[in-house]
Amino acid sequence: MGHLAHALLTPSSMDSAPSWGLERGPHRFGELRRSVDGISQKTLTQNLRNPERDGFVTRTVYPTTPPTVEYALTPMGAEVSAYLTALSAWSQADFSRIRTARDAYDTRSLDPVT
Repeated sequence: MGHLAHALLTPSSMDSAPSWGLERGPHRFGELRRSVDGISQKTLTQNLRNPERDGFVTRTVYPTTPPTVEYALTPMGAEVSAYLTALSAWSQADFSRIRTARDAYDTRSLDPVT
């Protein structure tokens, strides 16, 4: 699941991710687009298709002029959202451990296999 799809399913306090999530209720396409600074309509549409295809998100089109499109979590999307929220909270709380592991990886010397 991509970063944007993760952001759609869960709330986030990370600076690089949107601060909204579908777990708070359905959102119109325009609301989602305005919440992601600089995203094009095409990119947002493409990033919403995979969670919809996977059964995490529903897309409802209302017969208005212009058409109103709304996205919402399915029960399965709400279930996975809880796990993603927990993973996000863990990674934010333990980022120093992740950074330490990255630093150790980046500074290691690779010995040839003999």
